[in-house]
Amino acid sequence: MLIDLTINEERLDHVVERAREQNIIIPTFAQLRDPDKIPEKIKKALKNVGSWDVNPLNLFRVTWKNEPTLEGAGYGDVNIIEFPQQLSGIDARIFVMVGKWFPTGCHKVGASFGCLAPRLVTGQFDPTIHKAVWPSTGNYCRGGAFNSKLLGCESVAILPAEMSRERYDWLEHIADEVISTPGGESDVYEIFNKVWEIRKTRPECVIFNQFEEMGNVLWHYQCTGPAMAEAYEKQMKTDTSRFFGAFFTSGSGGSLSAGDYLKEQYPQLKITVGEALQCPTILNNGFGYHRIEGIGDKHIPWVHNVKNTDMVVDIDDNHALNFFRLCNTEAGQEYLRDEFGLTDKQLYDLTMLGISGCANVLGCIKTAKYYELTADDVLGTVATDSAEMYQSRLVEMDAEEGKYTTEMAARDYNRYLFDVKTDHMEEFTYTSRKRVHNLKYYTWVEQQGRDVKELDAQWYDPHYWTDIHNQADDIDRLIEEFNEKTGVLASMPD
Repeated sequence: MLIDLTINEERLDHVVERAREQNIIIPTFAQLRDPDKIPEKIKKALKNVGSWDVNPLNLFRVTWKNEPTLEGAGYGDVNIIEFPQQLSGIDARIFVMVGKWFPTGCHKVGASFGCLAPRLVTGQFDPTIHKAVWPSTGNYCRGGAFNSKLLGCESVAILPAEMSRERYDWLEHIADEVISTPGGESDVYEIFNKVWEIRKTRPECVIFNQFEEMGNVLWHYQCTGPAMAEAYEKQMKTDTSRFFGAFFTSGSGGSLSAGDYLKEQYPQLKITVGEALQCPTILNNGFGYHRIEGIGDKHIPWVHNVKNTDMVVDIDDNHALNFFRLCNTEAGQEYLRDEFGLTDKQLYDLTMLGISGCANVLGCIKTAKYYELTADDVLGTVATDSAEMYQSRLVEMDAEEGKYTTEMAARDYNRYLFDVKTDHMEEFTYTSRKRVHNLKYYTWVEQQGRDVKELDAQWYDPHYWTDIHNQADDIDRLIEEFNEKTGVLASMPD
């Protein structure tokens, strides 16, 4: 279903007035995709704004192309790291797009922008009467609460009680309300139950459910996909290389929409989806509990275009956590420096990987081994967030196992990197893709009330996804009209 762009004139007047009062300028998708299109006076003003500051100008930093600094950042190339081949043990090269340099330190601020901005510029969301509800397994509600603050809206953040302490500590200062649901990363059903309760009892609340919001799809298609293609073309491509594939763990399913864009640019490219082995929903219609923060399971997101997915790879959460520990402790970095000759820059780059980023790298290694890739092959993936969000997990692991040592680092490298196997993965056929797509029925039609005809359209209608992808121009036109009505950009000094 297309993003609804019906205009509510009365409420739009309220949004315009709120933006005028709070000096809010909304960026277009085109500007976030290509910051060269951002007005120079905004770039100049950003030099005095920190990336995490509650300042509406930070909406213009919802891009993969921020300068890698937290103070006064400008723009540059897409932020990537190349994972050291000494550690991967494969001939193929792996690059990782870095989420740390977004406001909030995570790219989910982009997905939440894609959901909220169209509702504001159409007047469907009125910040004088509505509250934005952000159901999440962690980072999405952080991004939603931050964007709400920048856009003059009240927010309600929903996330599982067992998520990292860092998320909760920060949210308490940004969100207007924080709701904890039972369980951890894989307990999405409990979040959905809370959403239903809010729908029934709090009419002022507007739900922005990342698992079904097509604004999530649109932002990743328009921004993440082009950023990954540009990173390959400008920073990884050689005379003999080929962009073989991209790997995304399935959180909300939004980042997989980047794969739709990449498939259009590189028709032979493989899109691989990852999940936790402890909760093998895609691989085996399974369920369970896992610890890879940043992804969610026990259902197939409504926004996942399964027909464009070529393979599923399951990652053991114990492997991802211990790999994360190896990269982010003094003893682990000492071992990697002495054993493999990693430079200080390479060691620093490893801290750009959060737990799901480590899972993504492991998934790339498994993919490369499965397809027997060569030195001419390149794989791309993302680090949703960085190690900064999970320092409390390192403390917990020390409490459970004792202080980390170089001997433990050697053990973890050999178990979780050197010995990566091609187990717990499946290359999709038409039939297996249809099996995964059909799993949407039980969550979205039976439980969440979506229309089965739309479920069928996602599979059979060749225009279903492309029509959504192509809405960016219409939304950008509405954003430009909105900014003209507020007059904030026009009145800004050069």
